[in-house]
Amino acid sequence: MSTSIASFPEGSHSSQHTLELAKDCSEYGLTPAIVDPQGKDIKTALEPVSSRRGSVRPTLGDEIDGTQEKTPTVTEHGPDPNSPLIWKRLVNDHSLSQFLEERVQQEPEFKDQLLAYIEHSKKDKKWSIAAANAITILVRAGVQFIGTDLRGIRIPGADLSYGVFDSVDLQEANMRNVSLRGAWLRQTDLRRADMTGAQLGELPYLDVYSVVWSCAFSPDGMSLTVGLDDGDLHVYSTSNWEITRTMRGHEEAARSVVYSPDGNVLASGSDDMTIRIWTMESGLCQHILIGHTDQVQYIAHSPNRAQVASGSNDRTIRLWNPETDNCCKILFGHEELVNCVTYSPKGDRIASSSDDFTVRLWDVVTGECIHIFHGHSDEVWGVTFSPQGDQVASASKDTTARLWDVESGDCLHTLEGHTDSVTTVAFAPNGDRIFSGGDDATVRVWDVHSGTCHHTMTGHSSGVLSVVFSPRGDMVASGGRDKTVHLWNVSVGGSRHVSTGHSQETEDVGCSPNGTLIASCSLDCTIRFRDAKTGTCQRILRGHGGTVFSVAFSPQGNRIASGGADNTVRLWNVDTGTCQHILTGHAEVVYSIAYSPQGDQIASASNDKTVRLWNVTTGGHCGTLDGHRDGILSVEYSPDGTLIATSSKDYTIKLWSVETMTCINTLFGHHNWVRDVVFSPQGDQLASVSSDWSVRLWSVTTGAYRMILYGHDRAVTCVSYSHNGDLLASGGFDNTVRLWDVATGQRLAEVKHFQGNIYSVTWIPSADAYYLVTGCEDGSVLKWQVIKEEDKCHVRLCWGATNGSLTVTGALIEGVQAEDCVRGLTPLNRQLLKQRGARIDQEEDS
Repeated sequence: MSTSIASFPEGSHSSQHTLELAKDCSEYGLTPAIVDPQGKDIKTALEPVSSRRGSVRPTLGDEIDGTQEKTPTVTEHGPDPNSPLIWKRLVNDHSLSQFLEERVQQEPEFKDQLLAYIEHSKKDKKWSIAAANAITILVRAGVQFIGTDLRGIRIPGADLSYGVFDSVDLQEANMRNVSLRGAWLRQTDLRRADMTGAQLGELPYLDVYSVVWSCAFSPDGMSLTVGLDDGDLHVYSTSNWEITRTMRGHEEAARSVVYSPDGNVLASGSDDMTIRIWTMESGLCQHILIGHTDQVQYIAHSPNRAQVASGSNDRTIRLWNPETDNCCKILFGHEELVNCVTYSPKGDRIASSSDDFTVRLWDVVTGECIHIFHGHSDEVWGVTFSPQGDQVASASKDTTARLWDVESGDCLHTLEGHTDSVTTVAFAPNGDRIFSGGDDATVRVWDVHSGTCHHTMTGHSSGVLSVVFSPRGDMVASGGRDKTVHLWNVSVGGSRHVSTGHSQETEDVGCSPNGTLIASCSLDCTIRFRDAKTGTCQRILRGHGGTVFSVAFSPQGNRIASGGADNTVRLWNVDTGTCQHILTGHAEVVYSIAYSPQGDQIASASNDKTVRLWNVTTGGHCGTLDGHRDGILSVEYSPDGTLIATSSKDYTIKLWSVETMTCINTLFGHHNWVRDVVFSPQGDQLASVSSDWSVRLWSVTTGAYRMILYGHDRAVTCVSYSHNGDLLASGGFDNTVRLWDVATGQRLAEVKHFQGNIYSVTWIPSADAYYLVTGCEDGSVLKWQVIKEEDKCHVRLCWGATNGSLTVTGALIEGVQAEDCVRGLTPLNRQLLKQRGARIDQEEDS
């Protein structure tokens, strides 16, 4: 099997912790027997991985005919038949499996033993439990399976959550009851695999025609109702997720929906300033509650069903008798609009949140304000009680959620991690976790006791507005601005999630001059350093107050510069991770950063239509290049440092003299934004890419374009020359990376099946091989090996740092023949896989 190890520090443990685990595991009397292969001789042999046509199976995109994959096989004795791995399932035994994960990284022989169990399961089902244990341990240890022949393996009940299986052959595999939450299965062949009972961690999303403002499960869990921007209410059956009823009446957005405790009645609040009470049996509106003088933002049912509370833009909270239409009480106190209201489990208190930056606690009987919780620095958009009623969680525009003690009003935890406004919060029914949704398009899971983020769920393409739990606590529904409802199964999978990629889109990637370190930056406001060989995340830099759009290493490799949405340029020490300078002066977003070849100067390009030059040592401003008529998207120094090239939203490229800081040429030809421009290593040529779908090569001397490369079918966002200048890589909004021959303009390869737009490509400096790194909209950072031949290139994934979302783009789940289909998939799971980009085999794709 061909595998690569990528172990990430977020999941590492101290030596003391390892000793404690070893002590705990020794009590089982198992560890020595598991990790000691008892002298078994396990060697590595080369075995070709065959395609369905009998040739060597492609490992990525294009075929690599004749390539052999390094596959560990048992050549003399085979794996230990007496190991406890044979009979004891370890998937849910976290203490023991965690100890064994560390042994994988420390003892290569143990890793080989585990791989041997998987290999032997292909021929004999007696190894099934051992193989399931083995692959679970390997995945949790960070071992990635890339281009691996796993055809026919037997791993029932294995936990493959968040594992990387790229271009893997899993045909005819026994994957019954396997957990695949967040797994990377890009271009994996799953035909004829048995996936009965497989758990994918989520269901197909519901595609709605309107923004989803609110979601509510019925108390029996049999239905889900959503409130939409056009005022309609859709009721879905949770058995098949079909719409069973649409209730109409509101004239504007239905901001909030809530069931009565018995499920017989639904209340909805709207921008039309009314609250409607609906009978679920008939779907008819029974009462209309009128009294608010502005939009109704949120409503809540009291636990005893006797009362409905509503919060409004008119800064009041009203308590209603839903049977009589009467307003029983009006609560005054908030100084700005009221965004959310919620009852305590006993129904004696109400918590409310407001644009006045506060959370307030009210006595239901007296209407008096008991507590005012101060701490948020911006509007508070959501609030909810814990199931025990002793805590309140709040969500704010200040990008945080907070956990409060109800009696004292003390802030117990500030939950930091979202990169945009937090819009909604929900407690798990048992009170141990908090789920938050935000305008950063993520749902995050927090531990109530520690306040740490356990997991980030991605899938929405824009802000999340509502997060709700099913009554049993096994499912979460999230609705948002992207007009979808995502359904997450939060009870499957025992794996600890180790986030290896960015939680949001990767904006830029760069490589150190010696080729050992990769830097990436993201919409999640962070910069991450990775070991170029293994993908291991070595450091995370935080400091920018918004999206980080660009990173660049100094020529010496000891510093890195970054630019972002906070209009600043920052200079960091690579070894320590400390920010040494913050350079201010730009009036708008900084899109691009470049070091001069000597390393003494930095150029920064901004949406303010200027490029600023900075002294690296002092951080002082050296000069400004002013001439573009719209925002500048890219800046680059020539190899000799005498020229600067810029590309702009004004459809042009400009060449500037560094010495005089004047424009010496303007290149016309593109018909839309010019998103990136780079010099060739020889300095005689420029490459540019544009939203007009083209790649253009220009003469630096004359300014004339030499060649136009067509092939992308959407905007092209990024371009990069290989170290010797003979290859060009481009990526774009068509979710592909294309490789071109610079001399002829011929397309040599197309890498497909990315999970989103490509925002960055860069080559790793190497004297004897080609390696490419890509940054993608899904937050991933991927390293590829490029093998060049005369008229084509072969591309193979080396490692992937992913964001933990289920990825199945390009995976084969059905063949031309009916018998080639994946077996045992539920209709909902099949629909989910197809939504995520899984495909049916076609002869032309063979």
